[in-house]
Amino acid sequence: MFKFRAFRAIDDQQSCKEFASGHHNVLQQYGVNKVTSANNDWMYNPFVYVVVVELKETGEIVSGLRLHIAHPDYPLPMETAVSQVDKNVFELVCSYGKHGTAEVSGLWNSRSISGYGIGAVYLIRAGIALSTQLKLGSLLALVAEYTLPPSLQKGFEIEPAIGKDGTFFYPKLDLVATSIVLKDPYTLPKAEQVERDYIFELRESLHCIKKEHTPKGIIEIEFDLRLTNPNWKC
Repeated sequence: MFKFRAFRAIDDQQSCKEFASGHHNVLQQYGVNKVTSANNDWMYNPFVYVVVVELKETGEIVSGLRLHIAHPDYPLPMETAVSQVDKNVFELVCSYGKHGTAEVSGLWNSRSISGYGIGAVYLIRAGIALSTQLKLGSLLALVAEYTLPPSLQKGFEIEPAIGKDGTFFYPKLDLVATSIVLKDPYTLPKAEQVERDYIFELRESLHCIKKEHTPKGIIEIEFDLRLTNPNWKC
């Protein structure tokens, strides 16, 4: 069984360290040695929330993502990365940040569980489900080519205001990243119906167990998306 667990980064340093180690190992496997979303300063950032995926039998963290809430004192990973080629990213983040925005960042998946859709399907759903607990008006992300289609299915759209119609070579010259935005995480008007329904169900039952059909068979997932400290404004 997989367990999805959400928490504020500063409240669980041990899990943050395990997340960082797993993320680093995956990047190394793909030949990426330096990426802004892998900078470990986020562990001590009070505006970061984390979703980890654990193997319930062992407690090993095998996947995860982070939500970095925009704040003047803590630049988003995409601000640090994109500003090297397009300074307009600061204005973009500031605009969305007026109503509360966060970057979905650091999504990774261990190769040992590839094929189940844990990262591209279920983790993104979980991240969107958290946005209402955090009272966010939008979500931003830089996504790889393989993550773009499932993100669009969940209601994200390409943000063309930065880069070349929203695209960049990042984190290295042979990898393309696309900037995307979810403008209404509450009603998800651009999401496919099956995605909208799933995310709404997670919001209604933040702690639940689901059986899922995946390309590698039926799996059981326990979602625990209850945040004990969602008030990041304090």
